[in-house]
Amino acid sequence: MMDCVIRAVRAEQDIEDILRIESVTFTRPWTREMYLSELEHHDVAFFYVARDPVGEAVGFCSWWLVLDEVHINNLAVLPEHRRAGVATQLLDRVLADGAARGAHRATLEVRRSNEPALKLYEKAGFRVAGVRRNYYSHPDEDALVLWRERSPMDRS
Repeated sequence: MMDCVIRAVRAEQDIEDILRIESVTFTRPWTREMYLSELEHHDVAFFYVARDPVGEAVGFCSWWLVLDEVHINNLAVLPEHRRAGVATQLLDRVLADGAARGAHRATLEVRRSNEPALKLYEKAGFRVAGVRRNYYSHPDEDALVLWRERSPMDRS
């Protein structure tokens, strides 16, 4: 398991790192303008970057806090660093920080075919609550809508 430093995005260089990770992960990555716009809404939009021991950005997560819900927009890890615990560390941090800000549940969409992500989210307590038909393009694919409810005894 890789021990990462996870911190909030603070600088333009962080956005460059996120864009680099997005470009090798998603078929329709967000643009620089989209991320810069999100950063202006620092009361509801949050971004974390995971850095390896030498400081290289290896993953990131963008999420919103809407009332008492965490909405995970994007979670990505560079291909060469997958299955090393980076995504788990990012997800744990997001859920813990969301809970500290009053969130009682979390949601996200994931490609139906993304089995590694589905396993990650299931392990974190997410369950399939619905399907968004043809939500994704390039290639066209359904999204599974996942929800996680936090119990009073849950720490994150």
